[in-house]
Amino acid sequence: MEETARPLLRTAALGVVFVLFAGLLDAKPLYVPGAALLIVSAGAAFWVMAGARGVRVTRTVGVARAMEEQPVPVEVMVTSPRPLPTGGVLDPLLPAPAPLATGRRSTRVRIDVRFARRGRKVLMPPRVVVRDPFGLMSRVARGPLPASDEVLILPRVEPVRAPGAGGEPSGALRLGRRSSEAAEIELDGLRQHRPGTAASRIFWPSLAKGGELLERRLRADSDTRPLVVLDPRGATSEEDLDAAVRATASLAVHLAGDGGCALLIPGDRRPAALDPGLLGWANVHARLALVEAEAPPALSGVAARRGPILYVAARRLSRPPRALAHAPGGGRVLVVPGTLSGRHASFTVAGCSGYELSEARRGPGAGAGPRKAIA
Repeated sequence: MEETARPLLRTAALGVVFVLFAGLLDAKPLYVPGAALLIVSAGAAFWVMAGARGVRVTRTVGVARAMEEQPVPVEVMVTSPRPLPTGGVLDPLLPAPAPLATGRRSTRVRIDVRFARRGRKVLMPPRVVVRDPFGLMSRVARGPLPASDEVLILPRVEPVRAPGAGGEPSGALRLGRRSSEAAEIELDGLRQHRPGTAASRIFWPSLAKGGELLERRLRADSDTRPLVVLDPRGATSEEDLDAAVRATASLAVHLAGDGGCALLIPGDRRPAALDPGLLGWANVHARLALVEAEAPPALSGVAARRGPILYVAARRLSRPPRALAHAPGGGRVLVVPGTLSGRHASFTVAGCSGYELSEARRGPGAGAGPRKAIA
């Protein structure tokens, strides 16, 4: 416990001075204020020390994870084996100390706190300060261990909006993705025959020419799904970094509900697959909350994918990254915080704008090609 007793000591010292002067000067009237000050000081010390004994403060956080701006219920409970004295509850989440219910054995304080930014939030422990009615002495009581609580604040998921839609969320976001039937029959070369392979996949011409038995290798459907890549490097401000992370989370949820997608987060060597049921999203969402600005994404396998690629950058790029420049023509989209001058955004999400790079390469009157549409 922490004590603040300087006013008490000054008051008691002043009482002693009055009593000494009364004895030295034989001024009996000075005994009255001197004795009164000493009695008040002793009473205040007894009030605080007796009242703070046995006081217990605990805090309960309703959730371990919450999204940005989502209310987090917090309850602070103060109990005592005897009626509580005057004082207040001190908590970093409170804008001002909450008064104790003097005369009762418990005080309950409920707080709905909101966090504007993602990340791990460490909540310092609550305290109870016990004071005497005159403000001469105070004692601070802390809660039991663990001394602090933690809440993980997740990036907010916002709707994808089409330009000129009046702020209404868009429907399906189509990025030149192939149909699932086409993805399942896309050839990716030949390999040696494996026992149990269906006869429809055997490459008979090789056997007819007297060679070894081969089978057709089909490209996995996951390679044709949209891939969302987050590049948090080079952000000019924390707001731009947070906007890029929110856009990444929003696009991942939007595309997963529209047939599935993949998400590449800095620190991962392979993208994480997300299906319409969002299995595994909770773990990915938590990792997005902890993304740092210095971590680069692993782009070694991006150029080999057949599906659309959405490259979310925390900085406003003046030209497409190399990973998009060599990507196939299934759709290449650059997503940046804010807007790019002289460019028409295909969609907006979480304070970011998306630009299809394939459109920038086609001149006026160019032929049809993979285009992105927002229905």
